Amino acid sequence: MTTKAWGAHAGNKPLESLDIVRRAPGARDVQIEIDWCGVCHSDLHTVRSEWPGTRYPCVPGHEIVGHVSAVGSAVTGFKVGDTVGVGCLVGSCRHCGSCAEGLEQYCENGFVGTYNGPTADAPGHTLGGYSQRIVVDQHFVLRVSHSEDRLAAVAPLLCAGITTYSPLRHWNAGPGKKVGIVGIGGLGHMGIKIAHAMGAHTVAFTSSEGKRQDALALGADEVVTSRDGAQMKAQAGSFDLILDTVAASHDLDAYSNLLKRDGTLVLLGVPAQPHPTPNIGSLIFHRRAIAGSLIGGIAQTQEMLDFCAQHDIVSDIEIIRAQDVDKAYERMLRSDVKYRFVIDTRSLAG
Repeated sequence: MTTKAWGAHAGNKPLESLDIVRRAPGARDVQIEIDWCGVCHSDLHTVRSEWPGTRYPCVPGHEIVGHVSAVGSAVTGFKVGDTVGVGCLVGSCRHCGSCAEGLEQYCENGFVGTYNGPTADAPGHTLGGYSQRIVVDQHFVLRVSHSEDRLAAVAPLLCAGITTYSPLRHWNAGPGKKVGIVGIGGLGHMGIKIAHAMGAHTVAFTSSEGKRQDALALGADEVVTSRDGAQMKAQAGSFDLILDTVAASHDLDAYSNLLKRDGTLVLLGVPAQPHPTPNIGSLIFHRRAIAGSLIGGIAQTQEMLDFCAQHDIVSDIEIIRAQDVDKAYERMLRSDVKYRFVIDTRSLAG
């Protein structure tokens, strides 16, 4: 089925209107009419070939919310009209150890990304959510229970939400725990909201004193200006967990030194250049850890969506037309958005 989409034919070309073909729903497939698609920094990296391996034409988008328009004969969990989401994954081997544990994001045979992943469908790689329609195996489709008027702001939960929820849950954020969130952007603002809702004492770190009130409004109990040595020193040895959402190379010791014994600094951003080598002594003598975390499995992503619906958590967004994506990318690079762009896919019609 021919579907309107927005994508690029090369990394040095602007995005443009494309006609793509979606497969007819198979027995296990769910066909979704996309209403909203969030714009992630990964979209920019991929479509502009800033990460290796981009295949063209490239249609980005893995923060998808829409409604079911058709289901295959073997689909049991969804029906036409259901409100659903699709995140970063549309496939995995389903039989390795990680998949068996519901950790499809760590599939030992390689998960299939919602865009730029291998597929038997033409053109040989997956095409993402900057489009009017998508067809996905039912296992990778998620239920959305937020109200209709919140759906645009739900879309970024499918990446930014789960990317922060997963480590917060894995490292047991909650009452009695002190959690830091480094960076108040697309990921960081969700981390603040979710950590606060989990009942953790939540501290936001920002390099800009001007973001203090914004961070408090998002739910932070405290705000620390990371460039202020006195403020940072006052927090030394007090954190159970710190999520570092910054995707630029920076000094990790500034944050690992704030951990308690047995505390963990979790890295969520992938910098273009490596971080400076951390002080190993600080880790050894306090049994501190530096770890990483990648989105979440399907079951945990559903758990996150349900948690966010229960606590009325959505992303702070700015709605744009597909035709304005390149401008949105440039604004993202300047951190000129609070805090996530979302495409209204009705704009694809003309």
